[in-house]
Amino acid sequence: MLPPDQSDLFGDPTAGSTAGQGGGAGAVGKPGAHQPLAARMRPRALADIVGQEHLTRAGSLLPQLISTDRFGSLLFYGPPGCGKTSFAEVIARETKSRFVRINAVMSNVAELREILSIARKMPEARTLLFIDELHRFNKSQQDLLLPDVEEGNVRLIGATTHNPGFYVNPPLLSRSHLFRLEPLSTEAVASVLKRALADDERGLGERGLSASGDVLADLAVLCDGDLRRALNALEVIALSLDGKTTIEASELESFARERRIRYDANEDEHYDTISAFIKSCRGGDPDAAMYWLAKMLEGGEDPRFIARRLVILASEDIGLADPFALPLAVAAHHACDFVGLPEAELTLAHATLHIACAPKSNSATMALAAAKQAIKSATVQPVPMHLRDKGGKASKRAGHGKGYLYSHDFPEGISGQTYLSQPTKLYDPSPNGLEARVADRLARWETLRAERRAERGE
Repeated sequence: MLPPDQSDLFGDPTAGSTAGQGGGAGAVGKPGAHQPLAARMRPRALADIVGQEHLTRAGSLLPQLISTDRFGSLLFYGPPGCGKTSFAEVIARETKSRFVRINAVMSNVAELREILSIARKMPEARTLLFIDELHRFNKSQQDLLLPDVEEGNVRLIGATTHNPGFYVNPPLLSRSHLFRLEPLSTEAVASVLKRALADDERGLGERGLSASGDVLADLAVLCDGDLRRALNALEVIALSLDGKTTIEASELESFARERRIRYDANEDEHYDTISAFIKSCRGGDPDAAMYWLAKMLEGGEDPRFIARRLVILASEDIGLADPFALPLAVAAHHACDFVGLPEAELTLAHATLHIACAPKSNSATMALAAAKQAIKSATVQPVPMHLRDKGGKASKRAGHGKGYLYSHDFPEGISGQTYLSQPTKLYDPSPNGLEARVADRLARWETLRAERRAERGE
């Protein structure tokens, strides 16, 4: 038997038009007052979904798949509150499919097996299985879906906030159409909030509340494009007004004080934000670098992780153009340990600004890559005899070290001797910052080497 909280998912298979009430099959009618505002205001048709026009506009792939009812499995990938569940419920309603909804966090293999078994016995119902937070299913659970997805016993709609390329098994991913949803704009969220205030059936219209466009826009901003969060926040504010009919900016103050930015320190947001931080530093934009730094710190990112990236940047993207960048970044990393937060934030800001504003050179990165390629693409060069260690009698008898010219015995430390059996150009200094002096120095040394070799008749 199914758990009591899932038993209503297996209702009348012809009741697909009722999907979208926050559960499975059930009677069409006015949403229950006990439901959160976000659940009551769920779109009932594809045209009602806001902010995802790249998916919903006429002529695009998704509307065509829905109108013809000829699709297999679908994956919706996007941040919280952007409409993934709404798409699933609208698709079930418009295709009159039997809608079964589970959450991967609370589901298990036994439940999944029973759902699939019932779907096999009801092929005429065209079961649409919606799995919220699909990334929470492990490989075995995802593999369990494959045979029934392949045979068409169920049509899977998966919703995930995580990159499917990392969290969905390749066989399942290859059998699905992937649609990426974007964070909702302030305007899109505010428009739904305005509609919720006016809606007598599902919204807050019976309360006779009003709010200016600026107030609704401010609430949308505070909720970071998460429509579910914005609607539920609006409901909380409405319930707290105690007789007032106008929502003022002052009612948003508590939400502003307790605002939490969307930042998962272990998942996609972590990788996307550190990528933006690195590229801003590399691109010489201190303002953008500081913005992404502040987002990471506000989101609870480990400051040592940020400091480690600064250390890497100092060598990967600055190098000899500013030799002070590396010791500064290393010092910032040490400061994170012995100073700690919140004061270490100042050190990270200091190091971030230095690296973002420093002249850039990736010559160390490129030289190392060129050296590795030279070793892989040809026979490894032997160490020249004059450079070999001459410690020990056997080495001396073999002639190790014979003919070595001690650099300090020559003007400017340049003997003219070669240090590779087959000289290979690997390092190309950039003209940026202090490395421009290095380029000039190396050019002069090359001239001196030629002169020294000519003097010795080499």
